[in-house]
Amino acid sequence: MKATITHQNNTFQVDLSKPIDISLPLSNTEYNPIAWYIEKPQIEPVRFGSWVGSVKGGATTNFNNIFFNPHGHGTHTECLGHITKEFFSINQTLRNFFFTAQLISIQPDQQGDDFVITKNQVEKALGNSKPEAIVIRTLPNVDEKKSKNYSHTNPPYLQEEAAIFIRESGIQHLLIDLPSVDKEKDEGKLLAHKAFWKVKDVTNLNADARKNATITELIFVPDAIEDGSYLLNLQIASFENDASPSKPILYKIE
Repeated sequence: MKATITHQNNTFQVDLSKPIDISLPLSNTEYNPIAWYIEKPQIEPVRFGSWVGSVKGGATTNFNNIFFNPHGHGTHTECLGHITKEFFSINQTLRNFFFTAQLISIQPDQQGDDFVITKNQVEKALGNSKPEAIVIRTLPNVDEKKSKNYSHTNPPYLQEEAAIFIRESGIQHLLIDLPSVDKEKDEGKLLAHKAFWKVKDVTNLNADARKNATITELIFVPDAIEDGSYLLNLQIASFENDASPSKPILYKIE
């Protein structure tokens, strides 16, 4: 179903019957991606004495508890409350859900023992585009990303200068297929997070911090999806928390 969209004084067409889901599902299997030294999610029936919330177990409904961590168990969207002393909720931060987006592919540059995404790489890949959201697919784009345990693996990350460039380009929403925009073990510096949100002091928030900007991590963009311009529908669950599991959907702009 094709639709004509008017957004930010621009009009374009998208085919709503062709959504591109770039989220990773959350499951209690070995195929669930994991980061930050935790175990896989738990999804199990509620138990009251001999009663088990499972149709297979004799109940009339399936009635499961789910225990998970949004930052470590799959695709999630976070607000600046992730790094500030003051509480901010992603549910209150993200109030609009459709954005123009540019999908770019970057092979991180090896610098010593690290692989980093640099300002020059992002600037070159973006070109003259001025999207509201940027979607970064790292290369090589292996299927292992969908089920990898990232703990203690020193994944690639975004250099501070690249995060500053993205912020100064006016981009409000940053999506990436890594467990974090920052280095796994960085002594708590969180340089890319702070640069993107323009947070100078996590204990006393500066007035010009970007309270409406979001970071989405642990996405996966299949190889068949071409770099280019898309309409992004960024969906979250209504958690009053710094982060929520999320389901970013792309629609190719025709």
